Amino acid sequence: MVKKSIFTLLLGILLILGACSDNMNDENEVAEGEEANTEETSTDQTEKENEGEEEPPVTEDNEDNKTQDEKNIEEEAVQEITEPLYKIDDNWNVVPLDEGTNEKVVLLTIDDAPEKYALEMAQTLKKLEAPAIFFVNGHFLETDEKKEQLRQIHEMGFAIGNHTYHHQKLSDVDEETQKQEIMELNDLIEEITGQKPKFFRAPHGENTDYATSLVEEEGMLLMNWTYGYDYFEPYMDAEKLKEAMISGEAPEIEISYSLLKPGANLLMHDREWTAAALEDIVKGLRDKGYEFVDPMTLQVPE
Repeated sequence: MVKKSIFTLLLGILLILGACSDNMNDENEVAEGEEANTEETSTDQTEKENEGEEEPPVTEDNEDNKTQDEKNIEEEAVQEITEPLYKIDDNWNVVPLDEGTNEKVVLLTIDDAPEKYALEMAQTLKKLEAPAIFFVNGHFLETDEKKEQLRQIHEMGFAIGNHTYHHQKLSDVDEETQKQEIMELNDLIEEITGQKPKFFRAPHGENTDYATSLVEEEGMLLMNWTYGYDYFEPYMDAEKLKEAMISGEAPEIEISYSLLKPGANLLMHDREWTAAALEDIVKGLRDKGYEFVDPMTLQVPE
C-alpha cells in the first residue's frame, strides 16, 4: 500500500515538471516571435518613412555658386597651363610661334594705369571680350582706392605689367635706382593681385642694358610698341584718335602711311579721350578682320 502511494506521488511530480517545461518553451517561443515581429515592424516602418522623404537636391557647382576666390584660382590655373602661341620679335611685333596660328592679330596695351580711367577702360574691354595688358605705375597705387581698382582690373582677367614705380626715364638714373624702380613695383603688384607681373615696359620706351638684363632675370617679357597716337596733341580727341588707331595713319604727325598690320603692338594710355574712343577702336579693328591677342599666350622668358 505504501509502495503504491509513493509510486503515485512520483508520477504526479513527473507530470507537473513536464507541464512546467512545456509552458516555459511556449513562453520562449512567444517571446522570440514577438521580438521578430517587433524588428519586422520597425524595419517596415523605417522603410515607409524613408519612402516619404525626398532626396536632398543636388546643387551643381556653377558660376553663380562659386566664390570670387574660387573663380580667381580657376583663372590663374588657366593662365598657368596656357601654351604660348606668339612671341614678340625684335621690332616689337606679335609673331606666331607655329604655322597655322592666326597671324591677323593685334595686341592691346594701356600705359599709366590706374590714373583716372583705367577701370572704366577695363570694363569696356571686358564687355567687348577684348584682352589687354595694363601697364601700371607705382605712384598711382599709394591709396586703398587705387589698389582696389587694380585688384578689380586683375580679377576681370587682364594682364598687369610693370611700367616702373615713378614713371622714371631709366637712362637718366643709375643702376641701383633702375632696380629700385622695377623691383619695388613688382613687389607691390604681387602684394595687391597675388601675382608677379610677367610684362615690363620702360617709360618713353627707353630701355637700358641693365634694365633689359634685370627684366629677363625676373622672367618678364620686355615690351615696347609698334604704334600709338593718344599722347600726340592732334590726337587728344576721341574722334581723331579712333580714326588714327583703326587706320594706322596719323597725317597730323607726318605718318601718312598705315602702321596697322598683322602683329601690330598697339600703345594707348589711361586718358579721357582714349577711354571715350576705346570701344569704337576695338570694333573698328574687328571690322577689318583683326583678332586680339591674349597676353597669356605670349612667350615669356623662363
